[in-house]
Amino acid sequence: MDTYGLLREFADSWALVALTLIFLGVVFWAWRPGSTRLHEDAAKSIFRNDTKPAGDAGRGLSRAPARGQKEA
Repeated sequence: MDTYGLLREFADSWALVALTLIFLGVVFWAWRPGSTRLHEDAAKSIFRNDTKPAGDAGRGLSRAPARGQKEA
């Protein structure tokens, strides 16, 4: 049997089984009991500064002084 045929047979059988098990493991990990709190925290993280914007200082950017003002 040539190399291509051997690899094709492996991919059609055992690799498919392995990838299916990996997929099921990832799905179970995402839906496991107790992970709801982590998923809710990640979903709400973009709204943490909703009432008060972080501003440019929070992102490491400096504001240029307004026209006619001196830089502090």
